[in-house]
Amino acid sequence: MSDEPTEDYGDLGERRNHRIRVIAWVTIVALILVGGGSTAITLLLG
Repeated sequence: MSDEPTEDYGDLGERRNHRIRVIAWVTIVALILVGGGSTAITLLLG
């Protein structure tokens, strides 16, 4: 019975991790497009 919550939590963790990655990439792309490619790349790469 203790295995079930662990599996549910693991599945939830994977879904949450995937969602965070997607949101992060969308945010990065949006910042580059809105802020101007060269400016954003200069700030990211230093």
